[in-house]
Amino acid sequence: MSELKTKASDADVAEFLAAVPDAQKRADSDELMRIMKKVTGEDARMWGGSIIGFGSYHYTYKSGRSGNWMTTGFSPRKTALTVYIMQGFSEHGDLMDRLGRYKTGRSCLYMKRLSDVDLGVLEELVERSYRYIRATYPPEKE
Repeated sequence: MSELKTKASDADVAEFLAAVPDAQKRADSDELMRIMKKVTGEDARMWGGSIIGFGSYHYTYKSGRSGNWMTTGFSPRKTALTVYIMQGFSEHGDLMDRLGRYKTGRSCLYMKRLSDVDLGVLEELVERSYRYIRATYPPEKE
């Protein structure tokens, strides 16, 4: 089995964000940092070269493939802010209807800017998904 390329690292989150060329994306990233820290109580950590994650969990698929991944996170990509909602969106129709302007992938929420969405709804979406991941994949006891 191939190994995941995107892993948690000790790269400096503040340094990464300071290098984001678009001032609006930097400001939106600061707000996402605030929201995700509030919701998760976890410190931000770089995952790969461009994702800021909060918390982690260990998963094992029926196929036997396993790994570690962030419980939630975001990336200030060139084309859009990408927020990672690991639970996906099928259980959140009520929130998605009220969120605002966005697109989705399997577990990715794409927004041009945070002003396109209702931040209270976004925070609730992140919180619901975070609780689901924590309940489904409880942290290992140390």
